[in-house]
Amino acid sequence: MKLLLIGSASVHTFRYLAGIAPHVDEIHLVTSGELPARYHAANLGRVLQVDFGLRALATAGRIAGLIAALQPDIVHVHQANSVAWHARRALAGTSLPWLLTCWGSDVLLLPRQNRFMKHLVAANLAAASAVTSDSLHMAAVCRELAPIARMDVLNFGMDALPPAPDIAAKPLSVLSCRLHKPLYRIDSIVRAWAEVEADPRFAGWTLTVAASGEETEHLKTLAASLGLARVTFTGFVAPEVLAGLYRDARVFVSVPKSDATSISLLEAMGHGCLPVLSNLPANLEWVLDGVNGAIVEDVQRLGTALQAQLLRAADDAQLAEAVTLNRRLVAEKGLHQHNMQRFADIYRDLLALPEGNRR
Repeated sequence: MKLLLIGSASVHTFRYLAGIAPHVDEIHLVTSGELPARYHAANLGRVLQVDFGLRALATAGRIAGLIAALQPDIVHVHQANSVAWHARRALAGTSLPWLLTCWGSDVLLLPRQNRFMKHLVAANLAAASAVTSDSLHMAAVCRELAPIARMDVLNFGMDALPPAPDIAAKPLSVLSCRLHKPLYRIDSIVRAWAEVEADPRFAGWTLTVAASGEETEHLKTLAASLGLARVTFTGFVAPEVLAGLYRDARVFVSVPKSDATSISLLEAMGHGCLPVLSNLPANLEWVLDGVNGAIVEDVQRLGTALQAQLLRAADDAQLAEAVTLNRRLVAEKGLHQHNMQRFADIYRDLLALPEGNRR
């Protein structure tokens, strides 16, 4: 099977490429930036760099030229935004089956911007041979936007389930590792932490703020202005370092305004962290409030919610109970190679369809 993968220059696209490569004979890539050497696969062929901006009208023609030269069996497009718009135009007039994978903001936020964007996303969804979503909620939103030929709900998954954590050995640590962008509301986490530090019950607890972004300096300034003494900003760290941060954390906090199933959530659950999450539909598919984590309905009261969960997570027995359930969920629904096999099965299903039913 010869696969053409089309997606933005994101670690998610590149990680998918490396994961799906063993399941196909050849893989070729259209992306918007350099492919890091660590994601190169042995069966990787052509890599075409393009501009996915809406004004880059020549991009569809460049992709179409590559399709004509390669003659792939199937095309897999990541994100129902301008990436899929260019791909859809490039595929016009062909009978090639193509799979469209939605990531989150492309269907949850972009269609709300204006009528044009709503129409663009809807047309992309309707044109695809099949669509995948990483949450049931996002799948339902896709179906509200357009008629879907086939929908599968699956995520990219975490690389592997680590050994069961030693709960008693975990320090009193909280981890935040989402990007420092307004969407992820890391400032709300920092302000909530000020309430934690002010309470003598939590004198031994620390907060680690990993990752970075456009708001990093503002967040450091905010922490200093609040007089916080037990917050560490690590910046971006290597995957093996991040795994250690998960392993050492008892609580994982993530409160974005919008999200699909986040890989960081799966990693936190797999490594034995108690998740404290914003009230989003995708989160509700993984965490039952008060059972295997906490759902914060009002982020303005995140400090109170964090305090309650720190008390719970400090109890080894209570934390172990939640961790057992979370690791089982990840094992059943959130492992990378298992889900890569499911993507490959979708490819084969689409290729088995009569040519007239592929688009």
